[in-house]
Amino acid sequence: MGAPFWQSSPPGSIYDHIQVASFALDADGRIEQWSARAEELLGIPAAEVLGRDAVLALVPEEQRADVGEKVAEILDGREWTGLLPYRRPAVTDAAGAEHPAVDGIAELYVMPTTGADGARGALCVAVDAYALRRIETDLAASQAVFGQAPMGFLLFGTDLRLVRVNERFAAAFGGTVASHSGRAPRDYLPRPEAERVTAALKQVLDTGEPVTDMQILGPAPEEPQSAARAADAREGQVGSLRWSISLYRVHSSTGRPMGVAAIAADITRRRRAESEAASTRRNLALLNEAGARIGNSLDLETTARELLGVTVPQFCDMACVDVYQSLLDGDEGRPGIADGSAELRRVAFASAVSDAPGTAVGSTHRFPFHSPYAAALRTAQVRRVPGGTDDGDGGLVQTTLAVPLVAGDTVVGLVQFSRARGSEDFGERDAALGEQLAARAAVCIDNARLYRREHSRALILQRSLLPPGDPEAAGLDIACRYLPGNTATEVGGDWFDVIELPGHRTALIVGDVMGRGLRAAVAMGELRTAVRTLAMLDLEPAEVLAALDEIAAGLGGVSAEVYLATCVYVVYDAVTRRCTIANAGHLPPVVVEPDEPPLLLEVPTGMPLGVGGEPFEEVDVELPDGALLALYTDGLVESRDHGLAEGLEELRKALSAPAQQLEDVCDHVLDTLYTRHGEDDIALLTARIRGLPADTVGDWRLPAEPRSVALAREHARTQLAAWQLEPLIDTTELLVSELVTNALRHGEGGRSGGGEPEIRLRLLLDRTLVCEVWDSNLVQPRRRRARDTDEGGRGLQLVSMLSKNWGSRRTHRGKTVWFELALPGTEPQKELDAEALLAAF
Repeated sequence: MGAPFWQSSPPGSIYDHIQVASFALDADGRIEQWSARAEELLGIPAAEVLGRDAVLALVPEEQRADVGEKVAEILDGREWTGLLPYRRPAVTDAAGAEHPAVDGIAELYVMPTTGADGARGALCVAVDAYALRRIETDLAASQAVFGQAPMGFLLFGTDLRLVRVNERFAAAFGGTVASHSGRAPRDYLPRPEAERVTAALKQVLDTGEPVTDMQILGPAPEEPQSAARAADAREGQVGSLRWSISLYRVHSSTGRPMGVAAIAADITRRRRAESEAASTRRNLALLNEAGARIGNSLDLETTARELLGVTVPQFCDMACVDVYQSLLDGDEGRPGIADGSAELRRVAFASAVSDAPGTAVGSTHRFPFHSPYAAALRTAQVRRVPGGTDDGDGGLVQTTLAVPLVAGDTVVGLVQFSRARGSEDFGERDAALGEQLAARAAVCIDNARLYRREHSRALILQRSLLPPGDPEAAGLDIACRYLPGNTATEVGGDWFDVIELPGHRTALIVGDVMGRGLRAAVAMGELRTAVRTLAMLDLEPAEVLAALDEIAAGLGGVSAEVYLATCVYVVYDAVTRRCTIANAGHLPPVVVEPDEPPLLLEVPTGMPLGVGGEPFEEVDVELPDGALLALYTDGLVESRDHGLAEGLEELRKALSAPAQQLEDVCDHVLDTLYTRHGEDDIALLTARIRGLPADTVGDWRLPAEPRSVALAREHARTQLAAWQLEPLIDTTELLVSELVTNALRHGEGGRSGGGEPEIRLRLLLDRTLVCEVWDSNLVQPRRRRARDTDEGGRGLQLVSMLSKNWGSRRTHRGKTVWFELALPGTEPQKELDAEALLAAF
């Protein structure tokens, strides 16, 4: 059964908030009834007022005249409403507590009455005016909430159905305010959301704990109720609304739960703006990360991997980078297109999805002409490719962005960003972001490509200027290594050279042009050419470096740029086993003698080439057979990881290994020292001393007399017979005779220890036969064309005709004129041509 009809205090009624008192007047205006509530409200016992004139009993004296007229009107049948001041006297209750006097105002409503006998009277109802004002204020506030609030306001009863909604809610969901009464959450929301809201309402009703900012997703009204909503509808954005609701339990004045109030705010636009702002922030963060990470290397493949490292998986699930093969090969023309795209090479691939399809990195392929990928390359425009259009995607791809890599006005390749099946499709903003990422990467990839081209050209130039194959020299075993810097660093100006000099001597050179790039390689080539030219003049090492210093100072040309270089120049004599060394700011050579620790030679360092104005010194070092001489550049012994002193010590340790073949020595040095850093070029030149044996040298001193010509021929004939070189005897005798005759006729001879003048004859046998004639005259012989009337001047013509090479060089006490003959069986011999001899003479 329901609650009993009669109850002493109906809970939750308005009487919980106000006191209503009543009393009655008879036809004469006297009080004939006085309720207990009147006694409690006004503080006047019934005994004091019953039977008395109401005006005299209740109204202050100064207002009695006006009130008396009103009472008469009421008794005549008119109603009246007004305020009645009163004073409740001080009282002491049964518990002995004292209550002070209280002044108040009662709002009085007086209405005429008629008794059973027809007599007129009046019924008066009094309410505390202050309490009534509070109620009016609360009602106005409630009306403002339900009628004027910009947010939706709902009141659910204890049965979790709507009791009342405000105008805002009704405007959003259609219908009148009254039409929503009795509805439940399931009438507005999809089932999952309705169940979630219902559970929240029940929880708040049971526990009293409020729920704030609970976000729910519900369908939008069928007909938009505002211009803004209509605009959203036209944009296709009204498929659902997002609401934020806050729930709290409401109670009566006695604390009894009366239901749950809900405040709902439409946050669809706010959430959309927040989502767009968050997306913009993510995009900006991605672009910032791309700017920081992409392009830190001048290596093309590394740059492509950096792009994929930024975008996978932050932007997409799979990505790959393809670059035109023709551009990688150095072709600057526009890639040709026949029945499809030009050939591309895949340089990078990344995936956050296992078993993702993809072409292997390093492989080449073409896109069909009508494919969106080829279209993106042709038009330089981004294309969105739905999943399933590419037979090779394995059904894993939801959508792909084909973004051309455009650097300036050149398309260098294509990057593909793909999202896996089930992911969100790429939108317009995603396409714009992908284009920006690709544009940044394209510039860096093109820079890396151009740098690779310059690096390759400089490397080709540099390698073309190095000695081809394995150099050979008399009295030396030689092995060398050259390692260019990696593609992340520019080519340097390191070089080495091995130059055979007359008299079975050899020049060993290692140098390093300061700086990098193509200019350094060109400067290196010019200096190397100059070294070879100066070496053929048979100058002393210090003189060669002095001339190189002047040449280096002028390499800048009109730009006045000074090229500095370091260089060590060594001349080795295979007969004496003496090395003459001069140094221009280079690292010292290392010498390893048999059964001795490696030693850094103390050679005056000198200033680098190009500084100018400083002389160079040279030192002589005699080395035994089996000794090893190593020349190198600073890339071998210096890097970011260790200093120069540490690197030199490591080099000494590497060269102290047991004796082995020179090729193995070079490999051991490169393996022991950290030479894979690629920070600088590395040049290493090693030579093992193998001097000419004594039985391969013939050396005679001849007096400066005519008889020495015949004596020289005799020595030459005997020595060649001993060497079993009979085919060369006739030619050698003839040419020796000419050189000795010239020494007697034009030279002053040489003086041995300050004694008589003498001429020195020396024959050297190694890979060729060399004959040298020394005298004390500093004037160099000059070959000239003799006239028919001249009696002489044809000797050097004869030497040039019959020898492989010939020349002269200055010595400390004069000059040396020499010629060289090829050994029998090594190359065709020059024959004594009678007609040529007659023409010469």
